[in-house]
Amino acid sequence: MSKEAKDLLTGNQKWVEKINKQTPSFFKKLSQNQNPEFLWIGCSDSRVPSSAITNTVPGSIFVQRNIANMVIHTDANLLSVVNYAVKVLEVKHIIVCGHYGCGGVKAAMSNQNFGFLDNWLMHIKDVYRLHEEELDSIEDEEKRFDRYVELNIMEQVHNLSKVSFIQEEWHKGEFPYIHGWVYSLDNGKIKDLNVTVNSSKKLDDIYQYRPLKRQK
Repeated sequence: MSKEAKDLLTGNQKWVEKINKQTPSFFKKLSQNQNPEFLWIGCSDSRVPSSAITNTVPGSIFVQRNIANMVIHTDANLLSVVNYAVKVLEVKHIIVCGHYGCGGVKAAMSNQNFGFLDNWLMHIKDVYRLHEEELDSIEDEEKRFDRYVELNIMEQVHNLSKVSFIQEEWHKGEFPYIHGWVYSLDNGKIKDLNVTVNSSKKLDDIYQYRPLKRQK
């Protein structure tokens, strides 16, 4: 085993010792069930760990991560996580959190060929196409990059609101709320983009599903 891998195991041991000293019953309670209020759809970037940047303990946040925090309607992995979160765990809030300086968004912003990754980046490029006029009007490249990150998050919130089984939950009540946030690597702060939704009413009619009729 490499030294680097051993360091991780050593770190785990130290963490367990610290937790047991602070809260002796922590792991016993944690092992019994999970009841998170939040689903976090974030970027795979190693610098954006959801629990650490929100100062929460294990068990607080159910997590799905991918490159550039994308919500793609043919992504069975993501849809399975979201379905389990809203149907089984009954989370109250879904947070789509991106971050400034996102490598996936930066790559999609260019014309460089990245091989297999281009298939994923195509979905991010679609966001640029939708907001091309606004983005092209921003002369400063870094500011355009930051705005592209924000617009990508907003579009993923919009995409999530189109999901049929989320709309099923909205037909039954107010939850889940879907929030769009962006994290700054420069200062560690999270910015609320104020795009929270908990209804399909603002969607184009073609995306709105009628309530399912239950068979007697």
